[in-house]
Amino acid sequence: MPHWLQLMLDSLPTLLWAALIFTVPLTLLSFAFGLFVGLVVALVRLFGPKPLVAVVRFYVWIFRGTPLLVQLFLIFYGLPSVGILLDAFPAALIGFTLNIGAYTSEIIRAVIGSVPKGQWEAAYSIGMTWSQAMRRTILPQAGRVAVPPLSNTFISLVKDTSLAAAITVPEMFQAAQRIVATTYEPLILYVEAAILYLVMSSVLSALQTRLEVRLNRYGGFLEARS
Repeated sequence: MPHWLQLMLDSLPTLLWAALIFTVPLTLLSFAFGLFVGLVVALVRLFGPKPLVAVVRFYVWIFRGTPLLVQLFLIFYGLPSVGILLDAFPAALIGFTLNIGAYTSEIIRAVIGSVPKGQWEAAYSIGMTWSQAMRRTILPQAGRVAVPPLSNTFISLVKDTSLAAAITVPEMFQAAQRIVATTYEPLILYVEAAILYLVMSSVLSALQTRLEVRLNRYGGFLEARS
């Protein structure tokens, strides 16, 4: 067996274990929390009072306008200067959540704004309150439109978790770096890590396509839920 292939096989369990224990949880938790933050920020942008709108706009401006790696460094290495100490994983989770929240807020704001005004009027005409109209009429329609951009954001997040290696989170890419430090085979190990990220992204892209087909087949997000 070629040396490069043997090295890949030997390192594969370590990389997969790091992905299972750190990369996958970091991705899922960051996206879930970020989606919640994004929804709250989008609703404030659309319906909140002006002072609060200014606050969330500033938040979005900061996190969309600065590199994710810099944000992670500020949280993990910068906050201890003011007495806030965070372990690597929570620091990465906070950084990714705030970053994803800023980007998803713009997606959610756009798709909510794309729902025709007549849908609001129809909901109010049958006695729904604002919250009922939002929950039962507006969000289901907006959700179908939001699936492609939110799916793309999720897939990008899977790859972006490799940046957590810079703040010592032992996820898959840092596991590859540690193996490189002992084997002195950076090309082989980094290619293997790239292949694993590519596989994960390809699987998620295929699932995204199937989800979009299902939503279109049943006429939209609301019907697909039932």
